Amino acid sequence: MTGSPQKHAAAPRAYRFRRHSVFVPALAATLVAAMVAIASTQHRAPDTRGDERRRQRFNHDNVLHDEDGGENRRDVRDPTEAPTGFDNATNGMDPQGPPYDSLDEDTVVALRSFNDNRFIFEEVETIDDGLGPTYNGQSCRECHQNVVTGGASQVAEHRTGRLLQGQFFQSLGGSLVHSRATHPDITELVNFEDDVRTFRISTNTLGAGFVEAIANGTLLAIRDQQPAAMRGTAVIVPVFEANGVARVGRFGWKSQHASLESFSGDAYLNEMGITSPLFPDENTSTGRDVTSYDTVDDPEDDGVDLVAFANFMRSTKAPSRGPITDEVRAGEAVFTAVGCATCHVPAIVTAPPGTRVNGGAFRVPAALGNKVIHPYSDFLVHDIGSGDGIPVLPTPEYAETANQMRTAPLWALRTRNRLMHDGLSFTKEEAILRHGGQAAAVRDRFNALSESQKIQLMRFLDSL
Repeated sequence: MTGSPQKHAAAPRAYRFRRHSVFVPALAATLVAAMVAIASTQHRAPDTRGDERRRQRFNHDNVLHDEDGGENRRDVRDPTEAPTGFDNATNGMDPQGPPYDSLDEDTVVALRSFNDNRFIFEEVETIDDGLGPTYNGQSCRECHQNVVTGGASQVAEHRTGRLLQGQFFQSLGGSLVHSRATHPDITELVNFEDDVRTFRISTNTLGAGFVEAIANGTLLAIRDQQPAAMRGTAVIVPVFEANGVARVGRFGWKSQHASLESFSGDAYLNEMGITSPLFPDENTSTGRDVTSYDTVDDPEDDGVDLVAFANFMRSTKAPSRGPITDEVRAGEAVFTAVGCATCHVPAIVTAPPGTRVNGGAFRVPAALGNKVIHPYSDFLVHDIGSGDGIPVLPTPEYAETANQMRTAPLWALRTRNRLMHDGLSFTKEEAILRHGGQAAAVRDRFNALSESQKIQLMRFLDSL
């Protein structure tokens, strides 16, 4: 692509869905929020339209009022275990309906099956779809695949910025530095002065629907029960499809999103460069306008893909465990005794079916409601001494998140050989020894274990 190509509208997504009988795998999206810069570090004013629009839509005052308890709360019985497995099969949230061609587009989206949405999650995006001009990947699956579509992977994104008089400033195009571009002249480069630098490795999205279905109050109760020295922070974030209603965040390394639709929209823009009604403003390239390299009118997606991505993740099973032996059970007892389970919470129950979450934009279905999950996370952020120095947004309300990271969910741990947020720890022992700050006492208790206890603990972690 050269010069200033003529812009054109992308093919309608509903049409693109129907014209494919088989979908090509891939679609990038390291699900991390990269918001545009709010201050210039080179005496140049970056484009802050999208950032400011998000702030204006953020209703921070009603975080506890986006969940009405559900119309079926009185009928809730004992919770049941969530289905698990690495098998590319649905958890039961798999709507069926008549042939798509007889329905309007909104109904089509609502009735798509698990596999239909999975194919869209795997679909490769091209320049004609709005890819780029700067991006990290071409499909969600590209970064979320191990060992099945939706899992984690070794793919990492790159973030940078700098500190000036103790305040963090993002790079000109935002803290996210894209690794790929549709034209050599628009490739993003790191400024020498931006010496706050990190990687963030892609996250697992299997079982994410159950995480979305956890009530705010459940996460806040977990926080309040933690000892003061280890107490996590609940990051309060906007749900964009609910006009910015606030909710407790739970997705991404900073818990920077609370809903899977917002999570998907953020990744579509920031990992693939595709705009949508939730994220309508194109990113710059290190502060440079990309209009002459962008061939598709904004928004490049009409929002249909975001719902498909979200519904696919909502329909996935939670990661399954490996064999649970006596040694594994002994290791879990050690895990609890040293204090790991304070933050890596073993079991959480989702909200009852019928509960309105995400500012009322989503009603918890029976397949996700009143389920016991075992994520081994509290979905809160903590300062354990390994933070990357980059807050959710470089604004006062998020300043505390600069050196905090979400408690990494340990389910599916055995599918990963690159650990911690940056993927730079290569063994479980190394990852444990990187824990300091709020986790320093737990690390010290680990160090004091006998060799046989450490082996038991490793066997337990190998089963996750």
